[in-house]
Amino acid sequence: MASEKGEVTETGTVASSNTMKPSFMSRVAAHFKKWWWAYLIAFIIVVLVVALPVVYVGYPNIAQGNIDDSALEVKSMVISDPTPNSFHVNQTQIVKTKSIFHPTIYSFNASVGLLGAAAPFATVTIPQLKSRDGEEVLVDQRLDLTDVSAFGDFATAAIQNEYLYVNVYGKPELRQRGLPKITVAYNKTATMKGLNKLQGFNLFGIHLSNQTADGTNIEGQALIPNPSVMTISMGNVTLDLSVNGSSIGTAYIKGLVLKPGNNTLPMTAQVDLLAMLNFMGKYPGTVVPVDITGSQTNSSVYDGQALSYFSRALASNKLRIALNVSQVVDSSSSSLPTLA
Repeated sequence: MASEKGEVTETGTVASSNTMKPSFMSRVAAHFKKWWWAYLIAFIIVVLVVALPVVYVGYPNIAQGNIDDSALEVKSMVISDPTPNSFHVNQTQIVKTKSIFHPTIYSFNASVGLLGAAAPFATVTIPQLKSRDGEEVLVDQRLDLTDVSAFGDFATAAIQNEYLYVNVYGKPELRQRGLPKITVAYNKTATMKGLNKLQGFNLFGIHLSNQTADGTNIEGQALIPNPSVMTISMGNVTLDLSVNGSSIGTAYIKGLVLKPGNNTLPMTAQVDLLAMLNFMGKYPGTVVPVDITGSQTNSSVYDGQALSYFSRALASNKLRIALNVSQVVDSSSSSLPTLA
């Protein structure tokens, strides 16, 4: 008898080769979802590595370079109401720059002096300005001299030279829009036209006058050229007159304000007329060379106070004119009896 065994049937699940795998974008999204914080840290590090050197190294260097490459032009300068230790200054300066950046330079104090001088002569307050080409900077203030002798050197250089060089130094704060405020060195030298030894100075219309209470006996006009942009109030100016080293008198110009261009001003003088007549025979055609110089101490007096710095400048510059004595005498024949 044959035995029958039951058949066992196994039922299972066989993996299908057609099962869907996650897409690339899904895997990328899952990766970033898991590691977003690591990428954020890496991004911040990269930004800091790039930005910090730009902000704290590149930006200051660029700003300083633009300041160094800029120039300063003095358009006008008015010195008024002087005292022995101060004066009022009204100065317009023009910024010259080719930079594409135009930062704000905040108001700062700057030392001002003759280029190469041992010391500046004053500290001036520079107002806030925009560093762009053509920007006008107006300085209008009372200036106390920190070194009177240094300003005397400046005044002497101004009268002696065709050009003079003025140094302005300070450490202003600067800011380019959107960037932090930084400190830069402002070290500029402005080139200014000087008085060039007052070349072209002359006297005309010289004639004898009735002697006045102050002793003056000659009147005329003084032509004083000023090729600079400076207007200078010098007060009452006293000048010594001499011929070949021998004093012949003193000349006076009252309330002298030297403006740009040619200045024609009334002048009086107290002259030893007999000495002048004696010189007539010593020079051909009675044309006598008269030297005009200032005194180191009191050639310039304003409001009763001697201005040593302007006096020094006037004393440094000897002027000489050719005075036709015969012409002066002929034009003043009505006054000749006073010589007797």
